[in-house]
Amino acid sequence: MLKTADHLYLQIADNLEQLITRQVLKMGDKLPSVRNLSEEKGVSMSTAFQAYYHLESKGMIESRPKSGYYVTFCPRRMPEIPKQTEAVKKPSEVTVHEMISRMYLHNSNPEILKFSSAVFPVAQLPTAKMTKAMVQAIHRLPNGGLMYDTLQGNEDLRRQIARMSIGWGGAVTEDDIVIAAGCSDALSLCLSAVTQPGDTIAVESPTYYGSLQLAENLGLKVLEIPTHPLTGVDLEYLNKAIPKFKIRACLFVTNFTNPLGACMPDSHKQELVRILEKYDIPLIEDDIYGDMYFGKERPGVCKTFDKNGLVLLCNSFSKSLAPGYRVGWTLPGRYKEKVLRIKRNRAISSPSLPSAAIACFLENGRYEYHLRSMRQALHTQFMRHLQAISDYFPEDTCVTRPGGGFVCWIELNPKINAFELYEQSLKHKVIFAPGRIFSLQDRYNNCLRISYNNAWSKTVEDGLKTIGKLARKLMV
Repeated sequence: MLKTADHLYLQIADNLEQLITRQVLKMGDKLPSVRNLSEEKGVSMSTAFQAYYHLESKGMIESRPKSGYYVTFCPRRMPEIPKQTEAVKKPSEVTVHEMISRMYLHNSNPEILKFSSAVFPVAQLPTAKMTKAMVQAIHRLPNGGLMYDTLQGNEDLRRQIARMSIGWGGAVTEDDIVIAAGCSDALSLCLSAVTQPGDTIAVESPTYYGSLQLAENLGLKVLEIPTHPLTGVDLEYLNKAIPKFKIRACLFVTNFTNPLGACMPDSHKQELVRILEKYDIPLIEDDIYGDMYFGKERPGVCKTFDKNGLVLLCNSFSKSLAPGYRVGWTLPGRYKEKVLRIKRNRAISSPSLPSAAIACFLENGRYEYHLRSMRQALHTQFMRHLQAISDYFPEDTCVTRPGGGFVCWIELNPKINAFELYEQSLKHKVIFAPGRIFSLQDRYNNCLRISYNNAWSKTVEDGLKTIGKLARKLMV
């Protein structure tokens, strides 16, 4: 039972939000005064005010001087959700697009407002606490962390990750876990362990361009699987595609995909594992956004349903805690020894200090508190971004509704070329990720990915207004 004042105000805010989204409370309706809400819910005036402030920060209600609080959110005004993506005819050789290099070039410019980066700004990360954890790690480690760590990685960190696995229904030990240099490294280790150059792997469509680059580096072919923006990959299509295209492995983000934001229901995850067991096909499951959910419970992972060691779960602390530390991990199942052999050949060991510092941070119970704050911020920022897109973008714009993570997918009128829109926005020092870079096919040219990682501000609103205004011009 939730009892603290913090939890109470969120309970009240969530109940009111549900009434607003179901249109029991409609745009323009006046809400009870803070005093009346306090008496009605049996909470303090401060708690009632916090509930209203929370909804106000999401843009769902507004305060009018000497009048009270009013509903400002209307679900009917929100853009439609894009349809499921279409199937492709055959696997593709991987090529890296010039667009990606161009986007990364501008990502380093501090004068540009970036809707292209799926990472929290440093101002919203626990810098001081991580610095303290790093000092603790230096004192704790033999020789101050100057020597090689073990091949499998810091034992304290692996123990903490094993404890965290309870959140998604896991029952693992530190011996099951291998530390890597970020999630990308974990994915690379796992893909290398289950494929050979020339093999075909299955990915979502659209999919994170980093996965396409990784496949290229490993000499793999890629088959893009049709993906629904709410429920993830089309399992019926996948079931038929595995024998037809001789798929050797799958690489899927099952929770809050990048760029769609789709979250596969747990029943679909169980069915996916069943399909892969039938063909004895490994799944590299990227769960880097799983902890960043907006709802009340963390979504599960395919690894929970894995009885035969076919699922290689990958994650990291790069998105949630310390991007620069480059600390990731994997539960590679039956492929553990092969993953360790590849890691030994590539890097000998993981960096000692960053892993130990994160272990110290987790031991002190700070991580869940930080995640709770991050989840609230991301949900609030998404709602603000969604409403701004509804207000400023062309009327036929479609937008996904992620239940977590950092990004949403925008589908514009087919007349609009998103890369041309990118070039026009760049002139105004605003950038996003063009949709074309998320596929090997000539598709998604009228789409773009927006990250809502930045705290809401007039600058952010003006940036979205700029993109929307330029998009309208390109329709003429």
